[in-house]
Amino acid sequence: MSTPVLSPSEVAEFEEVGYVLRKAYYDAEEVELLYNIAKADKAIASGAIERVDVEGYKTRIAVCNTLEDDMYSAIVRSHKMVDPMEQLLGGEVYHYHHKMMLKEPRVGGAWEWHQDYGYWYDNGCLYPHMASCLIAIDAATKANGCLQVIPGSHHLGRINHGIVGDQAGADPERMEKILERMEVVHCELEPGDTFWFHGNVLHRSDANLSEDPRWSLICCYNAARNNPYKEHHHPCYSPLERWPNSKIKEVGRAQWERMQSMVDS
Repeated sequence: MSTPVLSPSEVAEFEEVGYVLRKAYYDAEEVELLYNIAKADKAIASGAIERVDVEGYKTRIAVCNTLEDDMYSAIVRSHKMVDPMEQLLGGEVYHYHHKMMLKEPRVGGAWEWHQDYGYWYDNGCLYPHMASCLIAIDAATKANGCLQVIPGSHHLGRINHGIVGDQAGADPERMEKILERMEVVHCELEPGDTFWFHGNVLHRSDANLSEDPRWSLICCYNAARNNPYKEHHHPCYSPLERWPNSKIKEVGRAQWERMQSMVDS
């Protein structure tokens, strides 16, 4: 691994509260490319699935288990993304999947309280040596349903999950008691801000009833030493080819040019 990206205090913060935030981690050109590509990507629009919350609002999510010749994959593979993840998870990681979260104005649904490992446990991952990194594509605010987290909740261990609406959510009885004793933090972000969080951190989001969309790219990783004991829809371990950070813009520019040429033709 190259020179550590995160400071010892940031790693300690992740261990204590279960997450760490970097403001403006991606620069203006990276953010603009990611925004333009995501918003124009027909594969995302056609491949997204819907999840309905308890109020009937719908959130769309596009999940990808493979790495391609696109900007999303360049970000997933980059030292800028992988090196901090290996610092936080204490060793080699691999791409578990990445996904685009699409909370559209006025209709984007809520996500119930859950842990990502609450889902991934059933995929054959024995340990919660797993984490995700959210990159804000649109500004995330309380009004448009930004991420909410419970600091330190990863220390609670895995909580049983059941069906809540059209989603899997953490045990409501236990959540009631957790919320009586622990605080909730709203993660308001600007485009390009980056938020790493542990697989056992409890998080949710409100419905987006505002006039503003909230899209985000979430890159998910598993520790190599935590290879699932059974095959599932997310991949088992394979070595992750790491790319230089310069490839993010290089691949993004090429992809955006291809997309524009297809429109022009």
